[in-house]
Amino acid sequence: MRGMMMDRPLLISQLVAYAARYHGEAEIVSRAIEGGIHRYCYPDLEARAKRLAKAMQRLDVGLGDRVATLAWNSFRHLELYFAVSGMGAVCHTVNPRLFHDQLRYIVNHAADKLLFVDLTFVKLVEQLAAEFKPVRHYVIMTDRAHMPPTSLPNVLCYEELIAGETDDYSWPDFDENTASSLCYTSGTTGNPKGALFSHRSTVLHAFESCRCDGVAISMHDSLCPVVPMFHANAWATPYAAAMSGAKLVLPGAALDGKSLFELFEAEGVTCSFGVPTIWLALLKYLDDSKQRPSTLKRTLIGGSAVPLAMIKEFEERYGVAVIQGWGMTEMSPVGTLSTLKPRIAALPLGERYRYKAKQGRPIYTVDRRCRRQGAAA
Repeated sequence: MRGMMMDRPLLISQLVAYAARYHGEAEIVSRAIEGGIHRYCYPDLEARAKRLAKAMQRLDVGLGDRVATLAWNSFRHLELYFAVSGMGAVCHTVNPRLFHDQLRYIVNHAADKLLFVDLTFVKLVEQLAAEFKPVRHYVIMTDRAHMPPTSLPNVLCYEELIAGETDDYSWPDFDENTASSLCYTSGTTGNPKGALFSHRSTVLHAFESCRCDGVAISMHDSLCPVVPMFHANAWATPYAAAMSGAKLVLPGAALDGKSLFELFEAEGVTCSFGVPTIWLALLKYLDDSKQRPSTLKRTLIGGSAVPLAMIKEFEERYGVAVIQGWGMTEMSPVGTLSTLKPRIAALPLGERYRYKAKQGRPIYTVDRRCRRQGAAA
């Protein structure tokens, strides 16, 4: 016997539709690759994502087709996140920091139909395009005024591509286990391996990020993912932001300590995600400049083990709570968080730090098998 409640599949398109309808005043602020600050709100994001979906349909992109991106954290990359997955295609975020041989392998193995590229990476793609056999069109993510001269074949301008479309598009329904995103991980032997995210896994992960005992992302937050959108879907922060209606602040390519601090202060960032090397640069800038963040309340740090000294400096010197996270691209991606249970939170400060320096407990929907020394494999 089946229940009669809420039988809609869990789809990424529902997140941006919800944010546009119920959190229409929340801002999305982006440091543009061309320079300056770009601002709009969730209704603008959804409208442009719908126009982009229609434009990709015109370019013969359909259900299950892979669409690649080589881009920083910016509003156009965000539009691709929702447009590609929302129409039923697969958003394949490519890491530009990989070796050329790995980039060649990944694009060909994924059989990417389109490749969207930020201005920063045009020269990189020009070096490799002759060997990207499946790619039919290259779309440079800018407007006509900033289009560079390029040798890329079948090249299109992003803003001109969507300008010819209207937003009268209805997000399609399909099975929630349909593939939504593709991220290759190079932390393996041999060629990089593709991790295929589903709509279901992505939406459930967003729920966990918003849960109070998760990262507690809410409509009261100004959220800045410094972790790149080309790495494990920026730890799913764009989806959690839409689910909660949080203000979303995208830093573009400027990830040095000074640039991040100025953006955090200007946009009232309360929560940010990033790897330890990013925070080392920020802490050094704060120390050198004798400044302190006025709005930042917490940060999720992952990617490698967080030094105890970093946790202490953030919390004792600047009043910023640190949550350590561990995960894998193959896990959609966060697996554990170092949020403290009541009995641990009641311990003396030094003992609490010992727990904060660990990777924490599994989040909801994640299970693990512990292997003790001497136990059978």
